[in-house]
Amino acid sequence: MEGVREESSVQLQCWKNARSDQSVDALTTGAGHPVGDKLNVITAGPRGPLLVQDSVFIDEMAHFDRERIPERVVHAKGAGAFGFFEVTQDITRYCKAKVFEHIGKRTSVSVRFSTVGGESGSADTVRDPRGFACKFYTEDGIWDLTGNNTPIFFIRDPFLFPSFIHTQKRNPQTHLKDADMTWDFFSLRPESLHQVSFLYSDRGIPDGYRHMNGYGSHTFKLINDKQEAVYCKFHFKTNQGIKNLSVEAAGCLGSEDPDYSIRDLYNAIATGNYPSWTLYIQVMSFQEARVHRWNPFDVTKVWPHKEFPLIPVGQLVLNKNPVNYFADVEQIAFDPSNMPPGIEPSPDKMLQGRLFSYPDTHRHRLGANYLQLPVNCPFKCRVANYQRDGPMCSTDNQGGAPNYYPNSFSAPECQPRAVEHSLASTNDVARYNSSDEDNFSQVTEFYVNVLNVDERRRLCENIAGHLKDAQRFIQKRMVDLLTKVHVDYGAQVSALLEKNNAACPQKKVIKTYVRHSDRSMTSDHIVASEKSNL
Repeated sequence: MEGVREESSVQLQCWKNARSDQSVDALTTGAGHPVGDKLNVITAGPRGPLLVQDSVFIDEMAHFDRERIPERVVHAKGAGAFGFFEVTQDITRYCKAKVFEHIGKRTSVSVRFSTVGGESGSADTVRDPRGFACKFYTEDGIWDLTGNNTPIFFIRDPFLFPSFIHTQKRNPQTHLKDADMTWDFFSLRPESLHQVSFLYSDRGIPDGYRHMNGYGSHTFKLINDKQEAVYCKFHFKTNQGIKNLSVEAAGCLGSEDPDYSIRDLYNAIATGNYPSWTLYIQVMSFQEARVHRWNPFDVTKVWPHKEFPLIPVGQLVLNKNPVNYFADVEQIAFDPSNMPPGIEPSPDKMLQGRLFSYPDTHRHRLGANYLQLPVNCPFKCRVANYQRDGPMCSTDNQGGAPNYYPNSFSAPECQPRAVEHSLASTNDVARYNSSDEDNFSQVTEFYVNVLNVDERRRLCENIAGHLKDAQRFIQKRMVDLLTKVHVDYGAQVSALLEKNNAACPQKKVIKTYVRHSDRSMTSDHIVASEKSNL
């Protein structure tokens, strides 16, 4: 008797069973021409060469050669689903956005979860932040809330973002992950300590996507219908409860089921076990922001809940799997600059940097008209602008409407409710160094008051287990930083490193590079001689 199979493993049979027309499909080319023979190419005789006139084969192969689009620089591997957001509490005193218009209002959403540093084929169970990106299809256009499963981030200045991501990717010469790169950066940028401590805690490996929270992380600005503004942070709390994987379980799954999180989400939705999250906001007045002891726009810090309590807003429910992964998940594009009236950016430097980088990478990956793709288009409203043409235009290109302004034939409607909130700014323009903005106090609070004794022990073991692969001088610099957080933090990691270093002494590698010019080549070669000793 055949065993019970999970939903994701019988997808093809379910598709076949759901079809009303069970007759054999008539295959066509991309242009719709019927295909007479899909198994054999046209050749000059049974053993002769292929003919270029075989347009059916060329149609197939030319498309196959172009099937892959560039994978995302970060968040390359992920899972997606669709559902709705329903308002359960009135927050219109803070925000006029139509998504929060009244209690009971539902808005269609799409969500993509992801790992951050790995490639498209990497395992779901690695220690890594998880992306948590939500797209709300509102009547005032798309709202993209692009966050993570952590309330903080590694850096606070976007200038460092490319370098930080490089340290999480592969060494450009060896094409291997490199502990020296990772810990060298962390130990040179102490603002990363908060996120590093979160990442190497138990929450660094969530048990699938359903059992983790999501955070907007950045500070945003909410505007009400009186043009009054407050600062805000968004929090999605999982209704399934927080669950994490142990290091051992994650390692086993990484080899046995590297797609564990994708499978778990798909099967849960397919069986009607719809995951959900409660959306909360934190609110801070402009006056509170001016006098608060921490920079409220620093994404490496949280707002204390005792001072700025969580305010419930509504429920996010995912109840539909993608119809096609490429169309619905690989091509979905989240852009934090997509904010409808009522939601605006704050001076958060990392957010400001993302306002450019995200739509820029989408235009590179998907093309100038990526917002016309069904999964990205603002289908709840009419798009009217002066943008035209570009590759893959899939609409009527706005017909005969003028493509310039001002013009004598049409004009944009004046919409006072869409005018941005004004904010005075009189500061000097300069490059301000933010590296010393209290990098330790909130990490100390996390270590002492958020984690229990066992959680602190596992945090130290996890850090030492990876830091041991970095060079000794990097280990020492990192331990010095952890000691500034708390003496016990540094001492535990140091003791674990010393134990490992005694058992596995590092090789001392001396490299000398000699340049040689080779007349037969167009570039110089570097010859390296290595001397290794214990």
